[in-house]
Amino acid sequence: MIMNFEEIQNIESSNQVATYAKMEISVERGRGVWIWTSEGEKFLDLYGGHAVCATGHSHPHVVKAIAEQAEKVLFYSNLVFSEIRAKAAAKLAEIAPKPLEKVFFCNSGTEANENAMRMARMATGRQKVITFTSGFHGRTADAISATFLGKYREIGRPNVPFHECAEFGDIANVAAIADRETAAIMLEPIQSMAGVREATPEYFASLRHLCDDLGIVLIFDEVQTGIGRMGRWFFAGSDNAGGVVPDIVTLAKSLGSGVPVGACIVNDDIAAQIKTNDLGTTFGGGMLAMAAVLATLEAIENDGMIRNAAAIEQHLRDSLADAHGVAAIRGKGCLLGIEFDEPCSAIHRSLLSKNIITGTSSDPKVLRLLPPLMVTTDEIDLLVDELRK
Repeated sequence: MIMNFEEIQNIESSNQVATYAKMEISVERGRGVWIWTSEGEKFLDLYGGHAVCATGHSHPHVVKAIAEQAEKVLFYSNLVFSEIRAKAAAKLAEIAPKPLEKVFFCNSGTEANENAMRMARMATGRQKVITFTSGFHGRTADAISATFLGKYREIGRPNVPFHECAEFGDIANVAAIADRETAAIMLEPIQSMAGVREATPEYFASLRHLCDDLGIVLIFDEVQTGIGRMGRWFFAGSDNAGGVVPDIVTLAKSLGSGVPVGACIVNDDIAAQIKTNDLGTTFGGGMLAMAAVLATLEAIENDGMIRNAAAIEQHLRDSLADAHGVAAIRGKGCLLGIEFDEPCSAIHRSLLSKNIITGTSSDPKVLRLLPPLMVTTDEIDLLVDELRK
């Protein structure tokens, strides 16, 4: 029996614990940058399910790879070797900036961040971790304790000890807190949920020098910025990072095109400190997820999506350069924030009423765009036209 929206809504509300405040639609299917609801409405998805759908909804190459793997074997743990896991790890190491070349697979972004901090503590023998104002790193115990955005850290009480907060973008403040008891400095290189906040290349270069001087592990949380979203594979090593490559990069969201998967990519110095049984995960590195990872990376590469993401950023900037009420365009590639002169909640609601899905942020004036990397300029123009109205 096919259910209508009201039936779906009632059953979910009756049987699920509350999480997000949901949009009043039920997604039935998707293709590219478009989704269709249970009622047959078509929506332009410029949010991509929290930056997850990098290759678009149900990219044929990814769907084919998942289906073929499911026919072979859905899952076996890391207790065995696997060809598809080997290929996924090799491809991820190939595209990562050097000297990052060893991969640990897990299930989510928060899990990747938890394991990154654990590896830093193992490698240094220290405990303290410095993260930043308005940063978000996940909802599990250590990750939420490293989160200093809004009320999230309060939700996670009692927090894991040895977490300290520095001012994002202020190297003097970080230097005043960092010492030889610090295991790691971890940050989102672009703070997405905080309103797409950025720092200068010089700031990242200074962080690298500080970490090198004190023997601190530098971690980039690229759960949102990674896997092509910025118009290059990673923020790490880019001009925006001042060419800086951290010791660990964490990934999730776009990595599997919607199949849950996370990863840490680490340098040899970190990897050498990790012994058998120091880390573990039941589902991490499972065959279905690995098929999704490999196919996602191949689709992004084969379809020229990284180049497209960079072009989309420039097109949006050019299209809104003289738009009334737009104060700035923040971010890079397909991780963008449109800053308005006034709070934009009404604009967000108006766009949704016009069947355009966008995202908000903790900055009430910033509307976030996290579209699939294959979005076209014509599709972006649908948003621009509505904003100009």
